[in-house]
Amino acid sequence: MSYMSPGQVVWFEIGTTGPDAITGFYGPLLGWTFEVDPDSSIDGRTYTRILAPGAPWPMGAVQQGDTGEEAINLSILSADVPADVDKLTGLGATVVVPATPVGDVTVFARVRDPRGNLLSLFSQSTSRRFEERITGTRRYMEQAAFTPKPGSMAWFEIGTTDVKATTDFYTAGFGWRFENDQADGTSHSTVFGPGAKWPSGSLRDHSGQGAAGADYVMSCFLVTDVAATTARAERAGARLEHGPRTSPGGLVSCRLIDPRGNRFGVFSRPTGDQAS
Repeated sequence: MSYMSPGQVVWFEIGTTGPDAITGFYGPLLGWTFEVDPDSSIDGRTYTRILAPGAPWPMGAVQQGDTGEEAINLSILSADVPADVDKLTGLGATVVVPATPVGDVTVFARVRDPRGNLLSLFSQSTSRRFEERITGTRRYMEQAAFTPKPGSMAWFEIGTTDVKATTDFYTAGFGWRFENDQADGTSHSTVFGPGAKWPSGSLRDHSGQGAAGADYVMSCFLVTDVAATTARAERAGARLEHGPRTSPGGLVSCRLIDPRGNRFGVFSRPTGDQAS
């Protein structure tokens, strides 16, 4: 099963009323560059593509002000957006943006899962004028899934206070598979997209943390030095929420809140396993 297949997380979006603040924070922190997408920029609101350092194709976007809240959400490829919206609402999701054509580029929708997390759905474009870019994006994303570079989204994390409700929703909605993994000494599962051989994310069980528990879905970005990146983020106005922690295998990670209130993660791979 291809990485760019329906049910896979292939994009992320940062919804914000302050796009300049977002680009001003993440650009210097993670080395991102940005380009405005004219097809998706409407009604005076910009949709700005995000490129990781050295990447020829975007991996996400900054969405200006259409939800009225600050949020980072995952975007999942769909073979039939209206049908998937109907299926997800039947599983307890609520519609934020209904299935909407974006010119001849894609069909887009945004929903909130039963735990309150935002998700986007979009269909792959069949427009001939986007054929070269789509092919390049697919090739880059599939390569990045196995050899991610610093600054790129290379993982995602779901935090939940109700593991069964969360896993039931994503399994029925997208065909995800969850496997228990206690390798880092904490209660979590790895997440596999439909038919995938390799995990693309993890689920953290916060059910035993009382008022300190949290429900969230966040993007996680590969960096070369978690401590140094965290320090830069804090100097730029971010707040450290959890970590840094080091797994028994040497992976270092932490969870942060950016200056706009968005949750995101950074992690580095074990020494000797760094991306070139």
